[in-house]
Amino acid sequence: MRLLLIHSDYIEYEAKKKTKMAEESTVLADSQTEALTVFCAVESVDGDDPENVVRQAVSEIDKVADQVKVDNIVIYPYAHLSSDLASPELAITVLKALETELAAEGFTVKRAPFGWYKSFKLSCKGHPLSELSKTILPGDESAPKKEKKEVTHDWFVLTPDGEQHDWKDYTDDSAFGCLVKKELGVAVPVGGEPAHVDLMRSKELVDYEPASDVGCLRWMPKGKLIRDLLADYVLRLVLEYGGTPVETPVMYDLGDKAIYEHAEKFGERQYRFKSNNREMMLRFAACFGMFSIMRDMHISPNNLPMKMYELSTYSFRHEQKGEVIGLKRLRAFTMPDMHSLCTDMTEALKCFEEQLAMGWQTGRDFETKLVAAFRCTKDFYAQHEAWVKKIVKDGDCPMLIEILSDRVHYWIAKIDLAAIDGQMRPIENPTVQIDVESSARFNIKYHTEDGTFVHPPILHCSPTGSVERVICAILENISTQTVPTLPTWLSPVQVRVVPVAERHGAFAAEVCDAINAARIRCNLDDREESVGKKVREAGMDWVPYVIVVGDDECASKNLTVTIRKRSQPNKPHKESLSTEALIALVHKETEDMPFRPLYTPRKMSRKARYI
Repeated sequence: MRLLLIHSDYIEYEAKKKTKMAEESTVLADSQTEALTVFCAVESVDGDDPENVVRQAVSEIDKVADQVKVDNIVIYPYAHLSSDLASPELAITVLKALETELAAEGFTVKRAPFGWYKSFKLSCKGHPLSELSKTILPGDESAPKKEKKEVTHDWFVLTPDGEQHDWKDYTDDSAFGCLVKKELGVAVPVGGEPAHVDLMRSKELVDYEPASDVGCLRWMPKGKLIRDLLADYVLRLVLEYGGTPVETPVMYDLGDKAIYEHAEKFGERQYRFKSNNREMMLRFAACFGMFSIMRDMHISPNNLPMKMYELSTYSFRHEQKGEVIGLKRLRAFTMPDMHSLCTDMTEALKCFEEQLAMGWQTGRDFETKLVAAFRCTKDFYAQHEAWVKKIVKDGDCPMLIEILSDRVHYWIAKIDLAAIDGQMRPIENPTVQIDVESSARFNIKYHTEDGTFVHPPILHCSPTGSVERVICAILENISTQTVPTLPTWLSPVQVRVVPVAERHGAFAAEVCDAINAARIRCNLDDREESVGKKVREAGMDWVPYVIVVGDDECASKNLTVTIRKRSQPNKPHKESLSTEALIALVHKETEDMPFRPLYTPRKMSRKARYI
């Protein structure tokens, strides 16, 4: 608890506007002369032992009141004293208890209402004891301590055959072993900077933005193209699954009780700020906006399961400055976010399986190997052990299982899929969670035939994880390849045409135009450089298909194509293909994947340098 104590000639206050977390009060305006005005902010840590905090606060106020010789106390809730506030329920409980205890000590006590926008006038005495601040923490050694229930965590590995194993047997250097070691805190050598940081800059995809906050990025055309293709990919995935896209604001009023409580439950670092007299925050996912939409809807069982989707551009987390690096940990990021209202737990488990399958599919489509950790409460595992074994079997790989003795989050079960970076550390990507709190908190309900309502379970799902971390995982995977290669559907340039001499330029341009007309990203290296340099730069740009056009190609109309995925270091794989055959080959490789045209000029002579 934070206290600011002002010895006042007088204080006058008036409640002007009610917020969504306001307490009901019949006294909305009052005043007091010759008073000790106590501005109070109840903090989240006070919930560890609120009775102890109240006793300490009463003792401090009593001591100061005795020093300045006043009998009148005014308790004034003042959230601006702290950035780590308690829930409204706890705050009101503590403030009421403080009022009661001070009255019992013989003071005349008035308390301004909590959760209202208020105006006040105050005159401070102006002597050495007239302005004092105090910070009170629970756990004073002189006060009896409240016992806190300890949550235990049990870990084991479950294999597809349904067998349970000691996690210590899976601490090797495999991708899954790396996940196990990270989750269980097994010491591993500390690496340097992740490989993708150099790649994201050297390939002119994305860079840090020095004019913004740390962890905010600038995207160059090639990186922007990859990012947009990934967004298109997830949109198509969720539309095929029955998701309904929406778009919601990036900032929310913490005066909304449900939003405040959900933000406190989330527990991540948050961007909070004031807008006039309102306490606001930037979203960390799309939960707030979607839940607000769902709260205002009339939902029947026929609407369920209802899957709502948003590409949350941007989401914000105020990560520690020293932890922010590259694309792996950011303060502003893009999160594909889907929430599914389910009729009951049976339907929730079915949707969980479907959405987990989507997560596994993204790993295959991005050509990154994923490993899994499943977490749930002890009660959930006791009821659904067979189901947990089924999802492990369906995933056809071992999973790290974490069992919590009690529920401490809004979810009772969740799965996290992760890729592994070049330093053998996990990169969190897709996730699915079963939320059993939020529908009641936000008053999201469906009505049954007899008119009663039900607060349904909600699934949180990001089929890919943040777009930035997807790109991070892809680049980290590429950094381990002998011939680095992006998936062809994600390559900013899929085909490059390299004329040998000026006389080959017309046919090379004709080929380039034909390939672009077939919805394949193709550019033309028309620069006055040697063929060797042009081919080397195509390799440095990771272009999947490189066509060299010389006299033979112009005469035969067959193309000499270097296929990057089939090449070895210093051993390019070349094939002779017609333009039509090359187009068919690229279309087969990129089948069912989204397409966007070039974001950079078609002629290399017009290409700009960004880094």
